[in-house]
Amino acid sequence: MPINVVDLLRGRALLRGVQPPLPVAVLTMELQRGVMGDLASFPQLGDAARARGVPENAGRLTTAARELSLPVIHCTAAFRPDRAGTIVNTPLHAAVLRNHEHLVEGTPFVELIPELKLAEADLVIQRYHGVSPFLGTSLDATLRNLGISTLVVTGVSLNLGVLGLCIEAANLGYQILLATDAVCGVPAEYGDVILKETYSLIATLLPTSEVIMALHTAVASQADIV
Repeated sequence: MPINVVDLLRGRALLRGVQPPLPVAVLTMELQRGVMGDLASFPQLGDAARARGVPENAGRLTTAARELSLPVIHCTAAFRPDRAGTIVNTPLHAAVLRNHEHLVEGTPFVELIPELKLAEADLVIQRYHGVSPFLGTSLDATLRNLGISTLVVTGVSLNLGVLGLCIEAANLGYQILLATDAVCGVPAEYGDVILKETYSLIATLLPTSEVIMALHTAVASQADIV
């Protein structure tokens, strides 16, 4: 069937799958066993995450999102065993890739931490290079195809990965809601400073409980409008 040109100009000609009740998705950033879980290459990041309650709070957010029929997208990092497609162009990569098992795809190191309770409906978007999840992946296209304009962000670390995610998201026009007790940095004091002095300039900052409450309220309000 040909596309009606008037519908095309009105933005109504695109056929989409099931759309969420809100233009909101929950994103997790590198909440993986080999990043901050039991197989972490840098145990201090895992220690900081556990001290802040990141695994549990991120799990609460993903569970709430699924209950509200909101998308959950896991942004993960992985490397091929032969490192094809990966370049060691940062001190970080030079350090982590000395460990030949670090985040090799298909191994337990790339698995999500169990607290997230990966569900069949969740989306996992994996990258092989860089330090943030938008460039070179389908993340932006996936979000736009879902009609998403606001991102609820969790994960690690505030030092680099989450920062890259948030800056790229802001540049691409997304609004960002950061769950402050579902993210962490190293050292913890630095994470608190950068939340206050940097993240507050590009994101709305709320603890997990308040984010979940707001999501429930917004979905209920949307249902009343419809």
